[in-house]
Amino acid sequence: MASQKIVLPGETIGSDVLPIPSNPNLPLKLGPGLRHAPPSTITATIAGPLCIDQKKNAIWVESNSGRYIPQPNDLIIATVHHSSTDFYSCSITPYTTYAQLPQLAFEGATKKTRPQLNSGSLIYARVLTASKHTDPEIVCYNPSTGKSEGMGELKGGMVFDVSMGMARRLLMAKQREDGGVAVLEEIAEKVAFEIAVGRNGKVWVKSGGVKETLLVGRALQEADVLGLTVEEQVKLVRKMIR
Repeated sequence: MASQKIVLPGETIGSDVLPIPSNPNLPLKLGPGLRHAPPSTITATIAGPLCIDQKKNAIWVESNSGRYIPQPNDLIIATVHHSSTDFYSCSITPYTTYAQLPQLAFEGATKKTRPQLNSGSLIYARVLTASKHTDPEIVCYNPSTGKSEGMGELKGGMVFDVSMGMARRLLMAKQREDGGVAVLEEIAEKVAFEIAVGRNGKVWVKSGGVKETLLVGRALQEADVLGLTVEEQVKLVRKMIR
């Protein structure tokens, strides 16, 4: 990760550790685990490693606990529960309201060509809208381009649960450098697989067989639970692939 400084609730974040963006006009973005008290005091609200993204001028406290709360633009893995004339009702997390997926919210979908999803179908989707007062709405395309970009029904494979923190790290553009995750990169040198990562702590993996699929999922879970460093992850993968 970009920073491994551990902070505790109530601890003040000094200006010397704040990101220095290449664009001075880019506003500072405070993520989960931090609170701003005017005029310029920033304090931690939870314990965990302090993480910094210089390019986005963002800072947050990583946490592996807590319930996922949908946010616009999040990529998530959901399960179709039931359908109506115009929508699929999908489960993102247990014991929460269903997200609504319009039946035409797929790339190029029409009433004749739209996917026919059944109860239990897995989908990779993007959160379009989310608020405290309405059910989340999700779509299986990028609203900016109209393209699916890998979203849609996930057929075959297996789903593995990881922590919120691991999911966030896996979604970083540079997993090893910025997220401190080397598992997928190391496995990819020996095993071919497909993967989809949901911000809701779900990872879908599909490989040539059950053994290879389990290898990817279990390696991710073990690295997550044990909090392994990059070097330890490399050793883990090499041990598992023998």
